[in-house]
Amino acid sequence: MSLHLELKERIEDAYGEQLPGGVELKQDALLLQFDSGLALELRFASADEYAISWLWGDAEMRIDTAPLHAPLKSQPNHFHDDEGRVRDDPLTRPGIAPWDNVRTVIDALLADPLLQS
Repeated sequence: MSLHLELKERIEDAYGEQLPGGVELKQDALLLQFDSGLALELRFASADEYAISWLWGDAEMRIDTAPLHAPLKSQPNHFHDDEGRVRDDPLTRPGIAPWDNVRTVIDALLADPLLQS
């Protein structure tokens, strides 16, 4: 089973009641639209290579593992905040099961979509 298919099933099992349209499976991404207005795009090549982007109102944020930025404590993963700054990733860890990272991110964003607390 592909990683995106597995994640789709697990997300729908855990959060289906909050996803009126379910999880949309694209060729290389999962799209989620929560009833709260939170929109996510998940792209996982592996447990070490991923990008998790979300929209909350006009704010766009992302966590990814692209090794393109100055050294951070959480490198290679990093967080692009709603003001365009690149900061340490407060949520994910490369190498752990993708579902564990996805669940951690979704739970955190449902509680605080801008990750301000």
